[in-house]
Amino acid sequence: MKTVNDFNFKDKKVLVRVDFNVPQSADLKVTDNTRIQAVKPTIDKILQDGGSVILITHLGRPKGKVSDEFSLKNIVPEIEEVLQTDVEFCPDCMGEDATNMTGNLKPGKVLLLENLRFYSEEEQGSVDFAEKLSKYADAYVNDAFGTAHRAHASTAVIAQFFPTTKFFGLLMAQELKAIDKVLKSGEKPITAILGGSKVSTKITIIENMLPAIDHLIIGGGMAFTFVKALGGNIGKSLLEEDKLQLALEILEKAKAQNVKVHLPVDTIIADEFSNDADRKEVDIYDIPESWMGMDAGSKTRDLFHDVIINSRTILWNGPIGVFEMPNFSAGTIALGESIAEATELGAFSLVGGGDSVAFVKQFGYADKVSYVSTGGGAMLESLEGKELPGVKVINS
Repeated sequence: MKTVNDFNFKDKKVLVRVDFNVPQSADLKVTDNTRIQAVKPTIDKILQDGGSVILITHLGRPKGKVSDEFSLKNIVPEIEEVLQTDVEFCPDCMGEDATNMTGNLKPGKVLLLENLRFYSEEEQGSVDFAEKLSKYADAYVNDAFGTAHRAHASTAVIAQFFPTTKFFGLLMAQELKAIDKVLKSGEKPITAILGGSKVSTKITIIENMLPAIDHLIIGGGMAFTFVKALGGNIGKSLLEEDKLQLALEILEKAKAQNVKVHLPVDTIIADEFSNDADRKEVDIYDIPESWMGMDAGSKTRDLFHDVIINSRTILWNGPIGVFEMPNFSAGTIALGESIAEATELGAFSLVGGGDSVAFVKQFGYADKVSYVSTGGGAMLESLEGKELPGVKVINS
């Protein structure tokens, strides 16, 4: 894997594709700078070598139209704060301004070009657009794991114009190593914890991971489809009626691969989908008709804890309860505690996917696990066994 650590960027202009698609408040202030923090080591390395950095990114979905709402000028103060250096801003990523500002950029300086998605050619994967971008720099670095699964001009097309000077950023390298640890090189026993609402979104991940893992914990809304398939009464709980047969097939495949599947045994149920609903703890195979499962029960938490604490490599994708509601967050909190404890005992733990990442940040577990992925879709496609377009072009 060729990273920025394999090259000296002295006097080189470096085009760095980052993922600064950051959340913002109503007045367009950055509310979470994790993605900016994540690429600081890559930018620092280039600057310390004596190179200059031209940052390119998208923000939101402007669909080829220029708008103040999606302008990167709004996030410049936050980038300067994180990088602890001045950041020049170019109000376009194409044209005369961009050509002049990149051409005049001095070593040790950082320039941010305006939102790539103000041009529809970015998402279309235009070769012409990519070639124009490439003219600004001597080297190309992709450190945008969050968009590595997109075949866009700045992520998958542009690298061809830098045959010998294309590199992974340090964040990309970390992300790929973390996924490799789960799928290929992890210390056993390896446990995958899959939660969230739907089996359908996780089928290919499960099938691709089965040869690599020892234990599969299934929780959250998707567990009820398995319980129903096994003959349980799940009341009004979340169900994918058309996936019942598939759930049984997954259990059979796991058995054939000697993977032990752990399903919830009890659940906290509610009489309506509300934090203020009446609730009680019942056997997950015996939920009353008008009630629904909302969180993992106490026996399930203990069961999952025993599996996790004895694991050496852990992947967590998806909550195991409706953690956004305080009265139904205890199961996911207990899971977070178990993973944190296993990590402290020396296990490698990888957390990825929107809701899981939101949980670890919100509840203070981000520093208690080994690695929190910055790319939801990209990580899931990697776990499905797909080679990401943004990765393939650097490796080729």
